[in-house]
Amino acid sequence: MTQFELPEAPRLLLQADLKPVQGHRFQPTGFPDIGAGVYTLPNGEEHLLVESAQSVANRLEAACWDDAKNDLVSELQGLPYVRVVGPEGEPLTTSLQEAHRLNSPYIEKTEFFEKQLKPAIDFDDKKPADRDKLIRALCRYDVGCLLHGVFLESIAGVLRVPRALSGFVEASRVTRVNTGGVKNDRVQATKDEEGGRTAAEGFGNVPFHRTEFAADEIVAYFNLDLEQLRSYRLGPEVTRLLYALSVFKIRRFLTSGLRLRTACDLTAQSLTVKAPEGFTIPTLEATSAALPELIAAAKKHFASPPVTTATYVPKAKKGK
Repeated sequence: MTQFELPEAPRLLLQADLKPVQGHRFQPTGFPDIGAGVYTLPNGEEHLLVESAQSVANRLEAACWDDAKNDLVSELQGLPYVRVVGPEGEPLTTSLQEAHRLNSPYIEKTEFFEKQLKPAIDFDDKKPADRDKLIRALCRYDVGCLLHGVFLESIAGVLRVPRALSGFVEASRVTRVNTGGVKNDRVQATKDEEGGRTAAEGFGNVPFHRTEFAADEIVAYFNLDLEQLRSYRLGPEVTRLLYALSVFKIRRFLTSGLRLRTACDLTAQSLTVKAPEGFTIPTLEATSAALPELIAAAKKHFASPPVTTATYVPKAKKGK
């Protein structure tokens, strides 16, 4: 497993050239009350944020999940995470799919959180936080937190781990493509305010506008903080696993996860290591083949069984 030893560098920086699968246009991510993330460089060039760091983190996690089986992909079986079920045992969500991971309200309000996670972290507000206990607890119940970060503010504001693996997608020298259309009402084309048939309710012909973009270049950037992985002090087995898991997530995202939106379907042209210079990373095939052995080697650091079930029971509504 020498190919999964960390290089002697503070960061592993990668980038991949992307392009639309068909045509030239694509739809970027949008933000409420802001719209597309367009910005201008000092030289006057317009650039565009195609996918934010938050969204890429979610997509890297999604690359590990098999929606058909509602479980981890076969290569990652044995990794620890928390599965949340309802009062009748019905599946609700998992720590991999929740925005706040182990600090999700669906996990925070369970016996697991109170009787297993909190005691494992062993936070005492009269003493400095024990980072080693926090790291070991995260590794035990959801090792992905050590890559994607977590903020356990419901326990204490100091219990946080930043992202070790991050990414974003940017487009350079962009131009806007303004288009539009109309939603046709086959029954009554005009609105009838008095009759209650308004556009807000979906009645009548409703025109709309749409802005897409074309770009000279689209690039996905990835940053793996190697110093942070070393700082966990979890031993070579877990360190190698975290590195391999990062490579797997990135390569699988670039291979099968680039349909970001209906009008934003991209394909990766190449994946280049920008730092450290001269370093190469394993292929998806090599990483997939090695992961079961790497997971088995780190097994002693995980919960047994690795998937912890937490039961979420909604609070009964108070009567008037």
